[in-house]
Amino acid sequence: MKSTEDARIAAGWWLGLQPSFQNRERNPNGDRAALARLRRADLVGAMQDPATFTLFHALGRAHPAALLDVALCAAVLAGVREDRRGEHPARTLGPPPAEAVERALMKPLRFRRLIEAETAEDRLIALRRAVQLADRRLDVHELAAACLDWSETRRQRWIFEYYNAGFAAPAPEPASEEDAVA
Repeated sequence: MKSTEDARIAAGWWLGLQPSFQNRERNPNGDRAALARLRRADLVGAMQDPATFTLFHALGRAHPAALLDVALCAAVLAGVREDRRGEHPARTLGPPPAEAVERALMKPLRFRRLIEAETAEDRLIALRRAVQLADRRLDVHELAAACLDWSETRRQRWIFEYYNAGFAAPAPEPASEEDAVA
């Protein structure tokens, strides 16, 4: 699927900017300055950052309208310090299994604001807050996929994962007819 490939590319971009790798080995190509700029930038600032354009080109985007989602992705991922691959971000933010929702890292009202975010600016604020609440440790692949494609199906998946019911979530829709046949 295209969104899976895009998420993989964005995660690779994120890893390339990190000053050190997960095993604490120094990354000679890391770019702390780009991460700092993107962490502080609004969407317009993120759209003008050279690191965002590196991601834009890596994703193979050709249409100018795609820059907004790519800038959102860059600005959100810049705040992540550790990739918690395998645990859905909504599951990380949600209540522990069999416990009250008041125990969730992200309270239900704030989660609802995230799910209902319509504009890219609202999503930027909500997703940055989610990164902070998770102590800057989230699944980078799924977070990137959400930034690049905030579809109704993805929102539903996040809701199911938040409430620890991911097993019942709707299956992801194929990105194209080719994917549906494969």
